[in-house]
Amino acid sequence: MKNKGTTNESNGKNENSRRSFVKNTALFTGGTVLLPNLRMDAMYNVFNDKKLKIALVGCGGRGTGAAIQALNADDNVELVAMADAFEDRLKNSLINITKEMGETKKVKVPKKNQFVGFDAAEKAMDLADVVILATPPGFRPQHFEYAVNNGKHVFMEKPVATDVPGVRKVLAAAQKAKENRLNVVVGLQRHYQDNYLAAIANLKQDKIGKIVSGQVYWNSGGVWVRERKPEQSELEYQMRNWYYFNWLCGDHILEQHIHNIDVANWFIGEYPISAQGMGGRQVRNGKDHGEIFDHHFVEFTYPSGAVIASQCRHQPETMSRVSEFFQGTKGTVSTEGDRATMKDWNGNTVFEHRGKDDPNPYEVEHIKLFESIRNGGVLADAENGAKSTMTAIMGRMATYSGKVIKWDEAMQSELQLVPDSMNWESPAPVNPDADGWYAIPTPGKTTVM
Repeated sequence: MKNKGTTNESNGKNENSRRSFVKNTALFTGGTVLLPNLRMDAMYNVFNDKKLKIALVGCGGRGTGAAIQALNADDNVELVAMADAFEDRLKNSLINITKEMGETKKVKVPKKNQFVGFDAAEKAMDLADVVILATPPGFRPQHFEYAVNNGKHVFMEKPVATDVPGVRKVLAAAQKAKENRLNVVVGLQRHYQDNYLAAIANLKQDKIGKIVSGQVYWNSGGVWVRERKPEQSELEYQMRNWYYFNWLCGDHILEQHIHNIDVANWFIGEYPISAQGMGGRQVRNGKDHGEIFDHHFVEFTYPSGAVIASQCRHQPETMSRVSEFFQGTKGTVSTEGDRATMKDWNGNTVFEHRGKDDPNPYEVEHIKLFESIRNGGVLADAENGAKSTMTAIMGRMATYSGKVIKWDEAMQSELQLVPDSMNWESPAPVNPDADGWYAIPTPGKTTVM
């Protein structure tokens, strides 16, 4: 997975500031659609000029990038606290954030506000108005619940859980956040990206009719592997190599491919009622690849009858593709990178967006969050974030089990991957056998609910 703090897999424009975002936002091709609630700089903060304090929870590459983007998104914010399981990761993050922010004086994290360990997140959040939740996603439900219960506005990365009990916890906290007028943005940044917003606007204008089928992709060569160190406990090794353990990551169908699955849900306007599929591990199948698959293929069926074919792959030297393609009753729509194209069934282009000058959606999501906080608005991404997370989990259930998984049944699952509480003396939730191999899901045998 690419680090959104340094590289954007959609458009690579991390350099856009809040001012360039306002300057560059323009009418979408084929309509007069603007991102809502935009104001010029002279009007910025007119409703609320309070200095907002930010806490960063999770100091890896994604958390570091999100913190920098948040600090650039508003003139009157400061980073006051940081939390991570590991001290070295926190220190490196603080160095990188401070270097990137230069002389802005927005980074004010004294040693006393640098928290390390399993209880670090709550201590950091207590000091802030806005929290950035960017730990491995297994911890997201408990952190989000704590943030909402303590009146914090939230930016949280996707996915928002790795198991169904976690999804239910996020849904409950999402409802409470709305009731308490707390703003929540989830890092499904395509919802803040011009070409996707333009496509959805044209879908609402019935340019290609009703979507009846589609294909969504996240095919790549895979991500990093971190070598086991002799001094590490099993728990620390899994925490450091978190991508390969389902209690922390949820498999790449959830951690990465959720983006494309979420677009399918968004464009169709529904969440699926069932899923069936297949998968396995054929290439990236070493001990250091933990317990996850290296490929998944899932068919999601929606209440309207639409069927979406979903595929994701972590296999080097194979076709790379991160995109979406849908068929409607009148034509097709494709989205990839900064582009969106609609064609009728005669091959005529009825809409096209080429967004080389579009603002960076990873920055826009923070801009919109602070704007809503200052305007007294309520951004409420958490419910969709939870349901798109659930969609991807349902896909994982289907590939791991080989069975048809129904939404209503899956939502009742009590299979909990993440312990309720942990410390460094806790046993790892999963363990290898005597030869160092982790149990791999086996279709037809593995229990997923």
